[in-house]
Amino acid sequence: MKLSATYTFLAPGEKVFAALVDPATLQKCIEGCEKIEKTGDDSYDAHLKIGVAGIKGSYVGKIRIAEKKPPESFTLQVEGKGSPGWVKGTARVQISPKNDGSELQCESESQVGGLIAQVGSRLVEAVAKKMQDEFFRKLGQQLGG
Repeated sequence: MKLSATYTFLAPGEKVFAALVDPATLQKCIEGCEKIEKTGDDSYDAHLKIGVAGIKGSYVGKIRIAEKKPPESFTLQVEGKGSPGWVKGTARVQISPKNDGSELQCESESQVGGLIAQVGSRLVEAVAKKMQDEFFRKLGQQLGG
């Protein structure tokens, strides 16, 4: 499954980049995130409770930030397992100046398995898109606009 989206923020790129690599900010922006713990340089464990199409579950995942080029870009690598299945994904984030703020482009690719994969790819894709949009909406609020 591939997703592509562009978001605009009133904050400068440096501030957007800093927020996206800050565990406390991420925890506030990720739907269902109960905690994020740093496990090493640019590595984190995340605990989430989310539901897709009536399949609710808890997930424990690993997040790694790679290819960091502050304040322009980075790659996010995610792996998670839970009772409803597993997810593995990569997101490439590019931040560039735009007017008085910044523009963020996100290209992501993910795979799911287990019960969650059985609900149908269209539904899983719709939920993933909704979660992504909600994440960036909350990020905009955290950035003050």
